Amino acid sequence: MDESGLNFNPPIGTAQKLEPGLKRILAPNPSPMTFRGTNTYMLGTNDIAIIDPGPEDDQHLTNILRALKTTQKITHILVTHSHIDHSPLAKRLSELTGAKIYARGPTGIGQSAIMRDLLASGYAGGGEGSDDDFSPEICLNEGDIIDIAGLSVEVIFTPGHFGNHISFAWNDALFSGDHVMDWATSMVSPPDGDLADFMASCHNLQGRDWRIFYPGHGAPVQDPKARLNWLLNHRLQRETQILDQLRIAPRTPKGLAEAIYTDTDSSLLGVAARNVFAHLIDLCSRGKVETDGPPRFEKTYALGAGNGHN
Repeated sequence: MDESGLNFNPPIGTAQKLEPGLKRILAPNPSPMTFRGTNTYMLGTNDIAIIDPGPEDDQHLTNILRALKTTQKITHILVTHSHIDHSPLAKRLSELTGAKIYARGPTGIGQSAIMRDLLASGYAGGGEGSDDDFSPEICLNEGDIIDIAGLSVEVIFTPGHFGNHISFAWNDALFSGDHVMDWATSMVSPPDGDLADFMASCHNLQGRDWRIFYPGHGAPVQDPKARLNWLLNHRLQRETQILDQLRIAPRTPKGLAEAIYTDTDSSLLGVAARNVFAHLIDLCSRGKVETDGPPRFEKTYALGAGNGHN
């Protein structure tokens, strides 16, 4: 059965075997931002690691516990990042099972100085919503190895979609969270998202020969190398579009979005404008674009005096 792209539509709440030692349970939280819902993964044979337990939802909690066989127990809870569609259920699941929560750290860790300044200015709401109470018991470092009864899971920092975003490598498979998905580009929306970090994370992942990515939403990414190349090229093309528009006239993020996203539903132009803003922050940091003072969403942007015409 073809699950790729928009064909992905598994039953909610049913544990589906993806390969030996791995199952997926779809959470009941479909939306334009989460697609069919959050993918919760069960990794292991008897000792089970839950990867991205998902939103605070009673039925999803029941579905996770019901999927366990009598010989199985949850020993680890791994969280890619603390958006409200990925992390909130971790606390209750930990309390019920005794399993510890593993993540990079609480919400806010991993943010760049630019994003911290933006957040301090009062600009917020950059993504699916932050789980501000998230507090893992085990804070992970780049390259850490988590042992799950003989299964080795490696921690890879992948900020960009969110400051504390990490991915988990299991042999040549990667649980990529919201960093790389099959059905859509990853949202990079300041101050949650940082485009410079996103691009660096994509380049970092290109350094390995991956077999498959298991994302936080949507179908598995069957050709990780091609998908990473596409994501990077897509962002570079968007950058070119922004610079081309600024050659015509200075614009705000909203004005740029309206000029560039001509085929996008008007209800989604706000999201598009935040995406453009992420590019503008990056372009300002590289001197290609400038504005009056530090980057802010409501400001007008123009080509930089130095490299803007390159």
